[in-house]
Amino acid sequence: MNERKVLIVDDEFAIRDMLRMALEIAEFRCIEAENIQDAHALIVDERPDIVLLDWMLPGGSGLELLRRLKRNDATRELPVIMLTAKTAEDNVIQGLDVGADDYITKPFAPRELIARIKALLRRAAGGDQQDRIQVAELVLDGESRRIFLGEDPVDMGPTEFNLLQFFMSHPERAYTRNQLLDHVWGANVYVEERTVDVHIRRLRKALQTPLKDYSDLIQTVRGTGYRFSARGVPSR
Repeated sequence: MNERKVLIVDDEFAIRDMLRMALEIAEFRCIEAENIQDAHALIVDERPDIVLLDWMLPGGSGLELLRRLKRNDATRELPVIMLTAKTAEDNVIQGLDVGADDYITKPFAPRELIARIKALLRRAAGGDQQDRIQVAELVLDGESRRIFLGEDPVDMGPTEFNLLQFFMSHPERAYTRNQLLDHVWGANVYVEERTVDVHIRRLRKALQTPLKDYSDLIQTVRGTGYRFSARGVPSR
């Protein structure tokens, strides 16, 4: 089996060492950098499969490197997970706006990070669209494009399906309307932001049945946009 190569960019040796050991146990190959200059050189020379990028770095922030990567055609599609001690939602949104594929806040469990890495690599390879995703009694079958609540099929339009598939693949993360437009409708498609609100209302309505109400899975984040949260699963 070919090892997937992970670039760890963090100025703290203890964190790099902890990540390297956990990733090597999970059969990843690791390369390391402690500043954005070395990181960029390694990206060009070593071509990693994914980058774990700390927000705060000497000689420039991780956000600065992320912007540089997303401006370059050769590195634009390189998956990037931001590692940050910044928990304020506006900082998280800023990283996602620039182009980060995911983020995780310190301190974090290595097992959770590895799960995020594997999920992101599957998405980058196009594997997410065929996944069967389940949250409690809500089941999304990407291959047949069908939704079930328990044993009952749920009727919804193709845009609502795509929106739910994106949300279920990216739980517990807040997204702005613009980000949802880019991910679900496509970056090159012009659609007004309020269109997102219309489809959110339709999606919530579709997730309400006479016996089950899963509409609270789609949460409004004041001042930001929306998130999908399993904490909205109704109690039995």
